[in-house]
Amino acid sequence: MADSSQQGATLFSPYKLGKFSLSHRVVLAPMTRCRALNRIPQPALADYYSQRSTNGGFLITEGTLVSNTAAGFPHVPGIYTDEQVEAWKKVVDAAHAKGSIIFCQLWHVGRASHQVYQPGGGSPISSTSKPISGRWRILLPDGSYGTYPKPRALETYEIPQVVEQYRRAALNAIRAGFDGIEIHGAHGYLIDQFLKDGINDRVDEYGGSYANRCKFLVQIIEAVVAAIGADRVAVRISPAIDHLDAMDSDPLSLGLAVVERLNKLQLNFAAKLVYLHVTQPRYTAYGQTESGRPGTEEEENHLMRTLRKAYEGTFMCSGGFTRELGMQAVAEGDADLVSYGRLFISNPDLVLRLKLNAPLNKYVRKTFYTQDPVVGYTDYPFLSNGSSGRGGSLSRL
Repeated sequence: MADSSQQGATLFSPYKLGKFSLSHRVVLAPMTRCRALNRIPQPALADYYSQRSTNGGFLITEGTLVSNTAAGFPHVPGIYTDEQVEAWKKVVDAAHAKGSIIFCQLWHVGRASHQVYQPGGGSPISSTSKPISGRWRILLPDGSYGTYPKPRALETYEIPQVVEQYRRAALNAIRAGFDGIEIHGAHGYLIDQFLKDGINDRVDEYGGSYANRCKFLVQIIEAVVAAIGADRVAVRISPAIDHLDAMDSDPLSLGLAVVERLNKLQLNFAAKLVYLHVTQPRYTAYGQTESGRPGTEEEENHLMRTLRKAYEGTFMCSGGFTRELGMQAVAEGDADLVSYGRLFISNPDLVLRLKLNAPLNKYVRKTFYTQDPVVGYTDYPFLSNGSSGRGGSLSRL
């Protein structure tokens, strides 16, 4: 809920994020970039995150795999082996050297996978045995696109084993030096597959009611908080997003059901989570698919403001924000922090550019998911020198 500290705030106002002191409210959103060869962070990742770091800035990593069954894209990083942890240390150190705070987003794609990504060519796991529809395609390691296969619904007794994977991944993230973790409960991936009634068709204690559908997320939060503390844990949800067929019959009520449980957990912990990260409904697949109906601006604003008002803690928004929309969201108290994705890909010094209202580089979509360690990754020019580099001008913030 907005408080008096929000009065007169802009994207460039300081913000006290739990135990962290931010110098501005422009956040690097988590974005899959497919540059971690063989699931191990490469030196290019250290360059990429360092370029986007500012003193007192906040970064969230790309989705990072909690286990060897979690992948649904080629060359995404994991944090379930010692080798991965050691490689992440260099990335974290590079961000910290610039004065940034960096969280690791913990990710399991669930049914949004393919046998080629699974150990022994097995079926992906999910809340359900229903596959993602043929309207969607999965990017395969050879660069081609395939159809999503039929997943295997987790047995009830297996679910605690997956919860344990998140707990261990969180501990590994702290071991790698991360300041905290974000639990990815959004965008049609595994946790969202439990939350949404358009996917979850279970008849056990994890299906049906809101309490049951939220149980998997709640158990993950409880396990992770017990391991690393509430002051290092955040959650992302997207109740109104239909990505990968992740539809719900009542997105607002689902969002409120999640928020109600987060508030209750915070009371039980006697500590707040670091933030709740919610994707704006305008970030939807409606424009890419033939089904679904986009909500009106009024409907979208109502959903986001209702969740914002209900959640007792820091509220972060993402999804198609421009400079103007971000400034408006903070000024009107609709968000404490705003995370930027595609604009941050093509503008490593996005914070400075937004502050100066300077022109922005255009992003090149075809290089979003390539494996090149430079092209479309660390070669976008900085405002200060017209070429890629270390962006000395960032120190002016």
